[in-house]
Parts: sequence; C-alpha cells; structure tokens
Amino acid sequence: MTETRPDLCHIVTRLSQYMSKPTVATPNAAKHVLRYLKGTSSFSLKFKRVDHPLELIGFSNSDWGGSVSDRKSISGYGFQLCKTGPLVSWKSKKQQTVALSTCEAEYTALAETVQEGKFLKQLCVDLGIIAVSKSILVNADNQGAIKLAKNPAFHKRSKHIDVKYHFIRSEVQQGTVSIRYVASEDNLADIFTKPVSRVRLDKFKPFICN
Repeated sequence: MTETRPDLCHIVTRLSQYMSKPTVATPNAAKHVLRYLKGTSSFSLKFKRVDHPLELIGFSNSDWGGSVSDRKSISGYGFQLCKTGPLVSWKSKKQQTVALSTCEAEYTALAETVQEGKFLKQLCVDLGIIAVSKSILVNADNQGAIKLAKNPAFHKRSKHIDVKYHFIRSEVQQGTVSIRYVASEDNLADIFTKPVSRVRLDKFKPFICN
C-alpha cells in the first residue's frame, strides 16, 4: 500500500477497516481490486534522471466524515521531487478525531502532510539532494484550511482544534513550508481520500504508475 502502488493506497485503507468484521460487500470490493491488479500488472513507478534542480512538492487532501461507522475523515498526501516526477512518498490514513467541518478535516490533513514533508526534507538534505534553505511546497484545495494555516489568530470555529495541528503556522512563518492553492481536479492527493474514476487515474498516471 505505501511502498509499491500509490493507486491502491485508498482502497487498501478502506478494506483494512473490515479485517476483523467483514461485511457482505467487502469480498466483492476485494475481487474488484484483484481484477484491477490483473489488468494493470505492468504498471510500476519509474524514476528517471532530470537535468533541473530537485524540489520537494507535496499534495494534501481530505474527505469529510467518509467513514460510515465513526464519521472520521481520511487524510491523504503525496510527495514528489520534481514537477514531472513520480511520487516518492504517499499515505492514506483515517484521522484520529471527528472533524466538524471540511476546513477542519483539510487542516488536520495539512498538518500530517507538513510532518511528512519535514521528514523528507531532512532526509534529502542529509543525502545532498536539496539545499537546506529550500522550502517545502504543499498544494491544497481548501481555501479555509490555507488561510487558517497562515493566520495565527484564533477563530470561533477553529478554537477547539487540538493545538498540535497549529504547528503549521510556525512552519509557514519561518518559511520552512509554502502552502499553495490548487484546484480539486488537479490535486494529486485526491486519489488517496476517495474513490476516483478511471479518467482521474489516467490523468495522474504519469505520477502514480507508468
């Protein structure tokens, strides 16, 4: 799920939630995955050399209350080392708390994305791939979450959010992280938070499998 096929990340996360108590629909969903794997057995991640400098680019996204059993949201992120390159890190994970709004769900996902981004940056710096001063670019499709990350003030609708997620603000102020808005249809992390059509998978195919 997190090491070979990014396009399987979300569905494996979903199916894993029914390991101890599967429903009638669970085996059918698993069979669909196996049929998809059979038809795409030649797909793989391909890493190629590029001439331009590398930079850490991340995508962050979340659904809202997607889990029917407990109404928790799913966070998803993906990172690449160049604009045209494949993913080098990705994840799809259920959030620990129930979000009261899409903004809160996206903000929580953004915090998890920044955490992974900081780890990857330190790894790249240690390997001499990118410069220490290079900031991490994170793309998100929720304007509210982006404004919440850039504004240190407390708002009525966000004052209940756990303080651990607000560390994004200090990272943005220090210039370690740069958050940019991207349209939902261009957000690569969308495939890690919800089922997507074949058209969407084909659009992101150069980044998730070739």
